[in-house]
Amino acid sequence: MSTSTAFVEDPVRPQPPIDGSYKHPEELLDANHDIVTLGDKIADVVVAKPQPKVWWFFFLVGFGLLQGLAIGLVWLFYMGVGVWGINQPVAWGLAIVNFVWWIGIGHAGTLISAILLLMHQKWRTSINRFAEAMTLFAVACAGIFPLIHMGRVWLAYWLFPFPNVMAMWPQPRSPLMWDVFAVSTYLTVSLLFWYVGLIPDLAVLRDSARNKLQRWVYGFFSLGWRGSAFHWRRYEKLYLLLAGLSTPLVFSVHTIVSFDFAVSIVPLWHATIFPPFFVAGAVYSGFAMVVWLAIPLRHLYGMKDVITLRHLELCARVMLVTGLLVTWGYALEVWMAWYSHSAYEWHTTWQRMWAGPYAWSYWALILTNSVIPQLFWSRKVRMNEWMVFLISGSVHIGMWFERYVIVITLTRDQIPGAWGRYAPTIWDYSLMIGSVGLFITLFCLFVRFLPMISITEMREFLPFKQGGRDGHSCMENAK
Repeated sequence: MSTSTAFVEDPVRPQPPIDGSYKHPEELLDANHDIVTLGDKIADVVVAKPQPKVWWFFFLVGFGLLQGLAIGLVWLFYMGVGVWGINQPVAWGLAIVNFVWWIGIGHAGTLISAILLLMHQKWRTSINRFAEAMTLFAVACAGIFPLIHMGRVWLAYWLFPFPNVMAMWPQPRSPLMWDVFAVSTYLTVSLLFWYVGLIPDLAVLRDSARNKLQRWVYGFFSLGWRGSAFHWRRYEKLYLLLAGLSTPLVFSVHTIVSFDFAVSIVPLWHATIFPPFFVAGAVYSGFAMVVWLAIPLRHLYGMKDVITLRHLELCARVMLVTGLLVTWGYALEVWMAWYSHSAYEWHTTWQRMWAGPYAWSYWALILTNSVIPQLFWSRKVRMNEWMVFLISGSVHIGMWFERYVIVITLTRDQIPGAWGRYAPTIWDYSLMIGSVGLFITLFCLFVRFLPMISITEMREFLPFKQGGRDGHSCMENAK
């Protein structure tokens, strides 16, 4: 290993100005860190510092809520889907609502990691690691609901197109079949992208470990990483390749999920606006979850100098834009129902907005998803972390109500004799709250055992004089 302190130029990336000047560097990294102190600050949370008491509180709360999921699943498998509130005509209930909601939450992680990486957006570096983890955990929560909604969950393997002697092939023209491929591909590529980005950081944890077990575990998963020029060159190429593969998935996954509704002949479902409408809503709710995770991490682990107010302000800007797109979609739904002169579309719209028993949920959706987020037009609001936190909570509620409003459209068929009501049962809510507990539990374990922020990418973000921008090369040469 070389002992020279000369800077080795990375052939993959263009080099920064020699003086290390960046646009607004103080807004994206407040403290005067160098390559060592910044790495220690992030790595010590995993290998050195004990977890704060609040971590135990969140972990125990999440694990307690997770028991609701376990009990709900046991009772569901014993009794069948009749324990839910689904009926005729509402054959889809909270299971599908929660599925679409969780898939949407998982969208921001891939967008931040892949698309912003390809666009060279530096502000992603402080939030991309835990946003990627959020994607994986949200998709895991989402994947539960389509399986249990099948009724005979032990026959889920029929969804996969493998040869079988019974010729029990699934219907390839069904968008529910497309979901299997879209979501599984999304999960696989996101997991690979997340793990490849972790490899250099796992090597840092290996070298910083305080006991043999930690060194063995982190060493095993770091795949023998030594930080050589050969390793970095392969890493950069693979990372960019996976980013390119992930980018179309951001648009394809929720587009295919929207087809679950759009290809059916149901008023207000059968609409070509659903794919872009669903994608915008997914990014909207995903960034709201990023904010909900970033603000507690800032305070509990002293990361205010790494996750700055500038990051929250930029997330708020993305939410403002995507929120306007979602609001435009709501307006287009009403406009197309009126302008088309379709009696069925307009009747369903009128029932949804005014005459139906669930009109309150539609206006709750408009309030939380369209009206309250308009506060983001004010920079003072965007720079106030608690206002951003509360408005993001409003977005979570609004996006859940959006899916709920879509599903309860089924209560008003075109024949009054077929009208029905829908009321979720305690077992619907048990599975929903239990999935939240699963997410909290998984995220707490992630924070405990893996670096919540990318050490490698944050080091590259440092000014040149502090060992940054290819700081891994400086570190390697210094050794």
